[in-house]
Amino acid sequence: MSKRDLVIIGGGAGGLVVASVAAQLGLKVTLIEKAEKLGGDCLHYGCVPSKTLIHAARVASLMRRGPEFGLPVCEPEVDLGKVADHVQSVIDRIQVHDDPERFRGYGCEVIFGAAAFITTRKVQVDDQVIRGRRFLIATGSQPLIPPIEGLEQAGYLTNEDLFSLRELPARLVVLGGGPVGLEMAQAFARLGSDVTVVERLPHLLPQEDPEVADVLQAHLESEGMAVHTSTSVERVSCDGNETLVGCDDGLVLKTDALLVAVGRRPVVDGLGLDVAGVTHDAKGVTVDRRQRTSQKHIYACGDVCGPYPLTHMAEYQAGIVISNAIFRVPKKTDYRVVPWVTYTDPELARVGLTEQQARDKGIEPVVLRFPFQDIDRAITDRETSGLAKLVVHKGKILGASILGPHAGELIHEIVLAMKTGASIGDISATIHAYPTLAQVHRRTVNTWYGQKLFSPGTRRLVKWINRLVP
Repeated sequence: MSKRDLVIIGGGAGGLVVASVAAQLGLKVTLIEKAEKLGGDCLHYGCVPSKTLIHAARVASLMRRGPEFGLPVCEPEVDLGKVADHVQSVIDRIQVHDDPERFRGYGCEVIFGAAAFITTRKVQVDDQVIRGRRFLIATGSQPLIPPIEGLEQAGYLTNEDLFSLRELPARLVVLGGGPVGLEMAQAFARLGSDVTVVERLPHLLPQEDPEVADVLQAHLESEGMAVHTSTSVERVSCDGNETLVGCDDGLVLKTDALLVAVGRRPVVDGLGLDVAGVTHDAKGVTVDRRQRTSQKHIYACGDVCGPYPLTHMAEYQAGIVISNAIFRVPKKTDYRVVPWVTYTDPELARVGLTEQQARDKGIEPVVLRFPFQDIDRAITDRETSGLAKLVVHKGKILGASILGPHAGELIHEIVLAMKTGASIGDISATIHAYPTLAQVHRRTVNTWYGQKLFSPGTRRLVKWINRLVP
């Protein structure tokens, strides 16, 4: 029986970060991955392939928009098989960083197979039993499949098989108006599919500021996408080669393909968590702020424990695990400033509180807005959809939503300001290069100073000063 310092179950972002550090520090580490390759959902079915597909679709969109830039229109002939090959080539290039031999070179034992706890200190993989001093559960999440009548019989796509399609569906219905659903809906619409999104809640992106989400919806509809909010799918059936999607309001959608993107659920089945005495529920493994489970020698990070199903959060939590489990230095998670991005075009980036969330906490915020249509660089690039929205209290930023070009890049100035406690005055006083999209930050905070600067009281003060000074 093998005895190890650290046993990691799951070879995605969180597990790989911990495995790399622990092995290079000389610990005896075993990394167990159920799939036949490392990298996890993000590399193979999530972040990497989706952003590659999104960019390919954006290129197709720009080809059609030639006349906006004084160029001829060019209607692309989309071969989804070639696009899929391109997506796979990007995965293959990044996969090099997650090569099992790289980790074995660090001294990490890499095993492929399904692991399950057989005691609080032992896991079994096939016929191999491994004993560990400490464990990390980093098994991630998988698509949530809703219990819709006829769905299994009719067939459907998820993010796990979408990127292997070789033929572009003429019609695509997307169940779910969250980040995954909208990103893929827009990408396939730009590649040439007739796309319809169905969301059961009143707004797309229910976790976002409704004002900003509604602006994004209007933009997506302007591109030709159909959106049905406050609509639930009740049944799915087949009629020949067509799939029929029946909704609660009597709407029946006919489609050639159906993408289910209604959420994620943690991968905990088959891990033997009850045997190990690890507390878990429908939201995943329960952890404290040190990423420890109910068994203090067993840690968890990433989607399997939440609260944010984001790759960068898995990596952040992995750092907490490294501090506590490897260096034995107490360190706790801090979720006060967590950014995330929906990679539609325009992108929607968010950090901190929305306007309503601030009010729910008893805070009456100052809300500052500025549209990208008045940002010169956005005008030169003809990317003027969207706005920046800041939620401010006593000069400090409580949260921000940015809907606009490269919003995922722009949000980090606000993230840093919130993290360091910088005020909106600091942003206003910071020189921003012209012409850049980042000027939106200074223009947004200056809307507050503009109100003060050009007030009747300030006008009277300036007149009085100028009478005193010759």
